[in-house]
Amino acid sequence: MTASKQVFQFPADATLREKLAQLMFVRIGSNLPPVKTVEEDEARVAQLLTECPIGGLIVFNGSYAATPATLARLQQQSRYPLLVSSDLERGAGQQLRGYPLFPHAMAFDALGGGAGEAVFKFAELTGQTSRAAGVHITFGPVADVNSDPRNPIISTRAFAADSTRAAELAAEFVRGCGAAGFLSTAKHFPGHGNTHEDSHHALPTVDATREEMTAREFPPFQSSIAAGVPLIMSAHVRYPALDPAGEAATLSKPILTDVLRGELNFQGAVVSDSLLMEGVKVGCANEGELALKAVNAGIDILLDVADPVGTLAALEAAVAAGKLSVARVDEALGRVLQLKNVAFNGQPMPEFDVAENRRLTESMALDIARRATVTPRNEGGLLPFKPEKSLCAVLVNPFPLPSNAEAPPLGKMLAEKFPQVDYFELGAEPSDAELARIADLAAKADQLLAAFVVKPAAWHRFGLPPRLRDWLAELVAKRPTVIACLGAPQGLDPLAEAPVQICTFSDVPVSQAALVERLLEA
Repeated sequence: MTASKQVFQFPADATLREKLAQLMFVRIGSNLPPVKTVEEDEARVAQLLTECPIGGLIVFNGSYAATPATLARLQQQSRYPLLVSSDLERGAGQQLRGYPLFPHAMAFDALGGGAGEAVFKFAELTGQTSRAAGVHITFGPVADVNSDPRNPIISTRAFAADSTRAAELAAEFVRGCGAAGFLSTAKHFPGHGNTHEDSHHALPTVDATREEMTAREFPPFQSSIAAGVPLIMSAHVRYPALDPAGEAATLSKPILTDVLRGELNFQGAVVSDSLLMEGVKVGCANEGELALKAVNAGIDILLDVADPVGTLAALEAAVAAGKLSVARVDEALGRVLQLKNVAFNGQPMPEFDVAENRRLTESMALDIARRATVTPRNEGGLLPFKPEKSLCAVLVNPFPLPSNAEAPPLGKMLAEKFPQVDYFELGAEPSDAELARIADLAAKADQLLAAFVVKPAAWHRFGLPPRLRDWLAELVAKRPTVIACLGAPQGLDPLAEAPVQICTFSDVPVSQAALVERLLEA
C-alpha cells in the first residue's frame, strides 16, 4: 500500500468563511453510544463537506480494512485536503480495528533502561502504519505526569509518575513520530495528571502553586517542544495559580497565550481537547460561544465540533461584531496550513508492505508486553501453574467500551493451555447468584486466578466497583490465589493478602497473552 502525494494549495483570496472552517475538526465514527463506525458515518460527513469546508477529521471506531478507502473518498470530495487525526496512544489499532494494539504508556516505564528506545520505535511504527491508512495526526503523547493515583482519566495513559521520566519518554514519542513524517500532539497542557475528576463530565481544578506546576507539570511539555512537537492539546481543567479567573485552560488566554507561547515559546498549533466534553462547556451558552472563547484564548484547532455549520455562523458573526479579529483568525489559519504543508507536501510515504508491517507490529507489541509484565510478589509456590491441574479463572472487566465487539481473549488463551479450565468474565454488576457460583467453583479448583482491569475509563470512577473489590478480597482470604491487575499497579493494593501478584499495566490482547505466559513460568 502506498499513499499518493497530494499537493496542498490554499487560495490567498479565501473568504472569511473558508478560513474559519479550516479551524474546525469534526468526528467521523463513534466508540460511545450511539456507537457508529467510520463507514456508517461517511454519508453524514460527505454531506457536511458540501456545506462547510472544514479543516479536518478525528477518527473513531474505524477499521484497517475499510477506513483507509473511506478517508480517501472523503479527501476526493473535500474542497481542500483534510487533516485526519485520531487518538492512537496504543498504536494504529486503537481506532483502526484489526490492527494489533500496544500496551498502555505506563508499561513502557516498566521496561527500565530500554524504555526510551522502545517508545521511539513504537511511535515510528505507529506513524508509518497510520500514514499509510490516511491518518496524519496522533493525539499523543500523553505528556501528563501521573501524580494523583486517584486520577480517573490519565493513570496508565501517562508514561510515569516522575516528571523527569515522563519528560524523557514523551520526547522520544515525538521524535519517533517525526522520523515517520507523522504529526504528534503533546497533551493535556498544562497537565491533567494531578486531578481526581474526569473532565469528560466535570471541570476539575488543580490547586498546585505555580512553582509546583513549573517543577512537575511543565517539563514533559518543555521536552516535547524541544523535540519539535507540532501540536499541543489543551486541558479542560482549571489552574487558579496560572489563571486567577478560573477559566479552563482551553479557554484561558493567560495559560495558552502568556504561558505556553510567551514563556515556553511554543510555535506550533494549539488544539483543544474535545469540545463535546462537559468540563469545557461550563459557563458557555452554546457551542458558538465556546468556540469564540477558545479561539480568542489561543486555540488554533477546534476539535470535535458537534455543529460545524452553526458554529461557523457564530464565528462569522463574532468577526462582524468585532468580538474576534481577522488577525487572530489568520494567525490560527497559518498554523493549520503549516500542518497541512507537512502532511501533504512533507516527507514522502515509502513503499508500505501491510503484511510485513503487521508482523512487525505484533512482534514489537508482544515483546513490550512481556518485558513490562512484573510480579511484585511471588510466594507460596503457586507458580508455575500446572496445565494438567484444574483451573478456575475470573476476569473482572467493569467498564468495557461499547465498541469492543470482541470479548477479551484471556479465556481463549487460557483454554489453549489448560484443558480443565472454568473461565468467567464479569461486568460491573453481576448477579449475586453468579458470584456465588464462581466462588463455589473457585473453592474446588486446584488453581485459582483472579484477574481484573483497572484503567482510565471516561465517565467512570477509577478502580473496581466496591462490591466486586470486596468479593475478590473474600476469594483471596479463603484460599491461596494468583491475582493479576491488567492496568494500574495500585489496583493490587486492596488485595495485599494474595501470595502472588502480577501487573501488566494494560489490558490489551498482548498484555493478556503475556499474563498467560507468566502463569506458566516459575
